[in-house]
Formats: sequence, structure tokens, C-alpha cells
Amino acid sequence: EANQQAEELENTLLTGYKLVAIMAGLCCCVLCISLDNTIVATTIPRITEHFDSFADAGWYASAYLLPTSAVTLVYGRIYTFFPIKWVYLTALFLFELGSLVSGVAPSSTCLIIGRAISGLGGGGLFSGSLIIISQCIPRHRRPIFSGLIMGIYGIGSVIAPPLGGAFTDNITWRWCFYINLPLGAVTALAILFALQSTEPIMKAPWQEKMRRMDPLGILTFLPAIICLLLALQWGGTTYPWANGRIISLFTVFGILLLCFIGLQVYAGEKAMLPPRLLRGRNIWGSALFGFCLNSAIFIFVYYLPIWFQSVKGASATESGVMNLPLTLSNALLAMGSGLLVTAVRYYYGPVMLLSAGLTCISAGLLTILHPDSAAAAWAGYQVFFGLAAGLGIQLPVFVVQTTLPTADIPTATALMAFVQVLGGAVFVFVGQNVFQNQLVAGLLHAELPAELDVQAVLGAGPAGLRAIASGDTLVMLLSVYHDAVVRTFFVAVGLAVASVLGAGAVEWRP
Repeated sequence: EANQQAEELENTLLTGYKLVAIMAGLCCCVLCISLDNTIVATTIPRITEHFDSFADAGWYASAYLLPTSAVTLVYGRIYTFFPIKWVYLTALFLFELGSLVSGVAPSSTCLIIGRAISGLGGGGLFSGSLIIISQCIPRHRRPIFSGLIMGIYGIGSVIAPPLGGAFTDNITWRWCFYINLPLGAVTALAILFALQSTEPIMKAPWQEKMRRMDPLGILTFLPAIICLLLALQWGGTTYPWANGRIISLFTVFGILLLCFIGLQVYAGEKAMLPPRLLRGRNIWGSALFGFCLNSAIFIFVYYLPIWFQSVKGASATESGVMNLPLTLSNALLAMGSGLLVTAVRYYYGPVMLLSAGLTCISAGLLTILHPDSAAAAWAGYQVFFGLAAGLGIQLPVFVVQTTLPTADIPTATALMAFVQVLGGAVFVFVGQNVFQNQLVAGLLHAELPAELDVQAVLGAGPAGLRAIASGDTLVMLLSVYHDAVVRTFFVAVGLAVASVLGAGAVEWRP
């Protein structure tokens, strides 16, 4: 019965103006959630000044990313047992409600609550957009449309920081959240009137749905992910790694993760993440590939601007512009890769290996940058890396949408979205700790003048080095910063190498 329902749902395809309306709505929605990931990066100083809330600065981003990471995989199960149209609209409502609360927030606490509400909705929108494509686009055309969605996501990530800065400087930081309201309205209208309301992929009585939603799995999985991300965020910064809070968070994470794995094995087909899916080499290989590749991208996107600001003396805005060769090339090839895999008749394995191999080479080239590197070097290496990673970043989703039965697509799509979100979140924190540890170690071994201590250098930040030092002292500080950033880049190189293992597991057949 489930297979029959799946085939009926798969035949609900869109053409003409309805397809255009749906794609326009999905693009607006994906643009919103990609903006929300990083748009606050340039507005945090103004927000903390407005609310006198410097201690809350880290939560303005984390309050969104934590629930997003935690609920992404859960949404895969919800999309399986409930009508996709109404689940998507519910997630969109939560996202928009959170944006409204954040925009009108009278206090820092209210803003954090709004960001958390947005995260609860945002966790279901990216995977939901890809699931909708899988239900209304024929299999042979899905890579093209999914590639468009991935490209829009990449473009949103590119324009978010400068857009946030423009709103903050020229209007108000509140427009960083208000902008989601009209874009969300376009999406809501498109989904309401152009997307046919269908039966759930898996039909079952209400009580059976609740059992197959795997409530015990959810109750162990959500707190496990939150404990992991909190430990990584606080460890080495807010608290020392040996602090009891950090040790407790890692311990609870480990216990809950073991419980979750045991519950999934015991529940079988009724599990939130059926073990049958993970036994397929295409699925676990694609998940490993996506996790490693996206993590490597995040490290370069976050830490290349630090290199530009410190070593090259760029301003925050200039560093964002200097990072465009990577982000734009990545987004453009992400959009075009759907055409490529269609042309090679869905042989994903070789394309994944090509992407992983080129990513290894280009990531390695970025580690040989030096303080005197010309623009042709740092821009060219970024373009090389952006194209290499952009070629592969959307392939895990393509594998899911074109090789699995329709009934498995929501859960597997959510899994691919989850591992990419989790990888980015985890390795941004890992990179932060590697960078800070290397920077402090380098400063402690440097022969700083008497009037300059380690805390003064750290307090100045990458953009303030030239205000506190000059001459040989400045050259020494720039060398220390350069070495710390390059050590962080080596983490990305290791991830790129690990992505080869995932790519090698994917079968060489359509």
C-alpha cells in the first residue's frame, strides 16, 4: 500500500505557470533561510549597543542555528507521515513568526526567543523545498531544479553579511528580520494556490503515525545534538575544556547518542532514521561526502576574511568582497552542476570523486598562501576551490532524489540536509578552537614589546593590529596571525581528504 501511495504521489507533477510559481516561492524561501544564517554577523555590534547586551552577542546566531540543526532530521519523518504542503506551510509560519518577533523585539531576551522560533521553522524549510521538488518534478529533471535551489542558497549566503551591514547603517538592524516577511508571503501564496494538497507519502491511523514518528528517538536525538553544539560553542571560549560543564555536556551527548542508536536499531522500519537506509552505500557515502565537503567550505568562508583583515589589512566590508571569488564560484557551479549530472546520465560516483579530488588540491593550495601573496594567487585559489566544492555540494541530494523510492525521499533528504548543517556548525567551532589555540601559542612565543601583551593583541582583533603596532612588531604579529589561520585551513584539507572516502563509496551507475 505504501508503494502504491508513493507512486500516486510521484505522478503529481507540475508544468506551466504552476511550476514557475512554485519555483519562485521556493527560491524566495531558500533565500530567506540562507540570509538568516549569517545576516546578523555584521549587525551584532549595533544590536548589542542598542540593548546593552554584549554578554548575549553569541546567542543571536546560536539561538537560530541550534534548533535548526536539531530539528532538521525530525522534519524528514514529519514530511513522511503528514501532508507535505501543510507541514511546509507550518514550518514557514514558525519561521515568519520568529522573524516578526525578532524584528519588533523590545529586549535582547525577546530577540533571542524570536531567533529560536525562526530556527524551529527554518529546520524544515530547506529539506522541505527539496522534498517538494521531488514530488512535482520528474526524476530526470530534479537535479536541474535542485541545483537552482542550492545556487540560490549559496547566493543568499554571499549577500547576507553586506546586506545586513547596509540595513544597519542606512535603515535599522530590524530590517534584517523584516525582509523575511514579504519574501515569506510570496512563498506562502505560491504554495497555497499552486501546490496540490496530496495525501501523506505514508498513510496510517493517527496512533500508528505517532508510533512511527519515533518519539523516543526524537527525545534522545534533540538533546544530544544540542548538548554537542553547546559544548563545542562554549569549550575553550566561555569555559575551559576541562570545565565540569563542558565535560558534562560531552558525557550527556555520548550517552544520548548511544541510546538513540540503540533505539533506531530496535525500532527498525519504525525508527526516525531506519537502519535500512544507512546500510545502502549510496546513502552513507553521500552523507559522509556532504558532511566533510560542507564543513570544509564553512572553514574557508569563515576564516579567509580573518586572513584578509589581519594579513592584508582589509576592512570588514573589503574582506567580504575579497571572499567573493570563493562564494560566487561555489554558488554558480552549484546551480550548473544539475545540468552536468544530467548530461552524464546520473553517474554520480565519478562526479563526486572528481569534486573531492579537486577540492583536496584547491584546499591544499590555499594553505600555501603567504603574507605577500598577490591578488591573482588568493583570488585564483579561491575560484578553484569554489568550483571544485560547488561541483559536489548538491550531489548527495541528487543521489537521494533520483535513486530512492519515493517513500524514502523525505527522510533521506532531511538526512542529507542535516549532515551538511551539522558539519558546518561543528567545524566552525572546531576551526575557532584551532585558530584561537594557535594564535595564543604564537603570541606567547613571540617577543612582544613591554607595552604590548597578549590580551591587548587579542582585544584588538584582526582588523585592529595596525592600530596597536608598527614596524617589526607589526610584521611579527601578522606572521603569527597568518600561521594561526593557515593551521585552521589544514582542518579543511583533512576534511576534503575524508570526503574522498564518501565519494568512493557511491556506486558508479545511474
